[in-house]
Amino acid sequence: MARARIGDDVGRAAVGVVVRVGGDGLAAGEAPGVDRTTLALAVRYTLQLLAEQAPGGSVEVRVPPHGAVQCVEGPRHTRGTPPNVVETDAATWLALATGRLDWAGARETGRVHASGQRADLTGAVPVIDGDRIR
Repeated sequence: MARARIGDDVGRAAVGVVVRVGGDGLAAGEAPGVDRTTLALAVRYTLQLLAEQAPGGSVEVRVPPHGAVQCVEGPRHTRGTPPNVVETDAATWLALATGRLDWAGARETGRVHASGQRADLTGAVPVIDGDRIR
């Protein structure tokens, strides 16, 4: 059963809290002072936006333990370990999702683990303008 869609008002509010409270810590891979429930909601909402803005099933984006989505056009994965996986922590994902960190920088610093030929989110992130959400 699919998860219910997170409403934009609730999702944007959670992302706004994380951006305000986490501030520059997001770019450093930290979200100090952000409660786990708000962090999880912000992660799930931005993953939802990614799946809506880059529909498809060729790449699985994982942000354990909060969520995962399949996105990006191409061959759809249905069973076993996906061939194209992007995995990162919540603070790094939110930094990418809000434009506080770019894809190349996240890869270069090892904050994102990407495997497979299609595991590239260049152009797919950010999914929301973190500067306008405050």
